Amino acid sequence: MRMAPVINLTPEARKRLKRMANSNTVSVREARRAAMVLLAADDLTNGQIADRLGVGRVSVGRWRSRYAEGGLAAIVQDRPRGGRPRRVDRHEIVRLTTQTKPPGATHWSTRTLAAATGVSASSIRRVWRAHGLKPHRVETFKVSRDPHFIEKLEDIVGLYLNPPEHALVLCCDEKSQVQALDRTQPGLPLKKGRAATMTHDYKRHGTTTLFAALNVLDGTVIGHCQARHRHLEWLKFLRQIERSTPQDKSLHLICDNYSTHKHPHVKAWLEKHPRFQLHFTPTSASWLNMVERFFRDLTTRQLRRGVFISVPELIQSIEGYIAEHNQNPKPFIWTAKASDILEKVVRANRRLSSKQNGALH
Repeated sequence: MRMAPVINLTPEARKRLKRMANSNTVSVREARRAAMVLLAADDLTNGQIADRLGVGRVSVGRWRSRYAEGGLAAIVQDRPRGGRPRRVDRHEIVRLTTQTKPPGATHWSTRTLAAATGVSASSIRRVWRAHGLKPHRVETFKVSRDPHFIEKLEDIVGLYLNPPEHALVLCCDEKSQVQALDRTQPGLPLKKGRAATMTHDYKRHGTTTLFAALNVLDGTVIGHCQARHRHLEWLKFLRQIERSTPQDKSLHLICDNYSTHKHPHVKAWLEKHPRFQLHFTPTSASWLNMVERFFRDLTTRQLRRGVFISVPELIQSIEGYIAEHNQNPKPFIWTAKASDILEKVVRANRRLSSKQNGALH
């Protein structure tokens, strides 16, 4: 006759098992197993334990034996289950996803990779999720090749983090070719249970160019719309900045490398107005100019879903947005140090170099 193993518990082990059996946070299975072991330690038979807990005698005997062999860890961790061996080669799926392309396509989908590997699309999806793979997404980037990138970066970031005294820092740029777009059919307004609608096609009624200068200190914007985008219009905007700012303040203007900003006539005008100092962003680094953040807000909040039947109506809408913005301006706070940005640029250049060397070999 087989005898059930005797369970002897130390005070510490009994305390831990009681805590597990009465806990509301562990799984029901673990709590029941702990209760079986506690009753077995009180010299109850497997049948008595099964009747008290409402489980089978075989189950009681199994967990009683496992505790006697392996202690608490044996009843917490389940043993490997049987069944069909796993057919999904995770390493091969990751390799195919990251290092190969399907015929006639630029990236894998769950269905195309499932057909190529002989597993289900849901298995592919689980592997991708576990390894953080998203082949359907792509992120854009542009590493500046400006030979004076470091000097320009430190200059502009220095203006943001430590602006000079008795001076204003203005981020200046042009949002060119802003289109006055009218929809081909009137849309329906937003209502309960239905989003607003608008046609995908449109009518063009002309364009305008917005010249804007963002005050880094308080977030106010000086803006002016003009028909063209030449050095003449840039000079008009500089004169507007001259009239709109305190005369006792020197002005530091952050601009990009557009040829309009470096025209000989512009340089001659700047020589006659020494309180203007221009700071140019590196090539392919317009993200350093904080006025681009204002342009994005203008586009998403006012222009993208707007309907304009004429250029004057478009200009009126832009000027209204700027006026509303200036009533309660909120400056954009720059926090990144030049050294942190340079570290990311160095890493990006290393990745580019390694990929180019790999392509050559």
